[in-house]
Amino acid sequence: MKKFLVILLIAVVSVGTSFSQNSIAHIDSQKILDTMPSRKAAMKEVENFEKRAIKELQETQQKLQEEFTILQQDKTMSSTARKFEEDRLNKKAQEFQQRQQELDQQIQILSQELNRPILARLQKAVDIVSKAEKLNYVLDASSLLYSNGNDITNKVIVEVLKLEQEAAASAKVEEE
Repeated sequence: MKKFLVILLIAVVSVGTSFSQNSIAHIDSQKILDTMPSRKAAMKEVENFEKRAIKELQETQQKLQEEFTILQQDKTMSSTARKFEEDRLNKKAQEFQQRQQELDQQIQILSQELNRPILARLQKAVDIVSKAEKLNYVLDASSLLYSNGNDITNKVIVEVLKLEQEAAASAKVEEE
């Protein structure tokens, strides 16, 4: 029995020691992203593209609707001509749906392309702060049920803004 208690005590101390060696912190990634000028610019660009796409689709849909209405009101058209016109309008409706899907995909691709460097800078900032703070794990607060521990969000914001300035400066040099 004494042997069992000694082994149990050693196991508990070992587990406790290993947990104390692991440093954990959390960040609020949404708060960090909201402070990034490049993220705001990317969101604005996606929003503008989306507005143009919606305008295009609304105009196309309105024209298509008008043509369907005219067809329905035209009582002088022969059945063969009506059939050809219905086929033509149905084909236009299918093209409209394809264009809608195409624009949705383009918006998604644009968003991914614009967000890729932003997320890379966020990751790099987290890496910098994690190394400086000697952290083993950094969790996003949005995925935690409870977070009252080491919050490094503000430190990451400082680093990410430095990285943003560097990226803006290098982009300016490339333009010249």
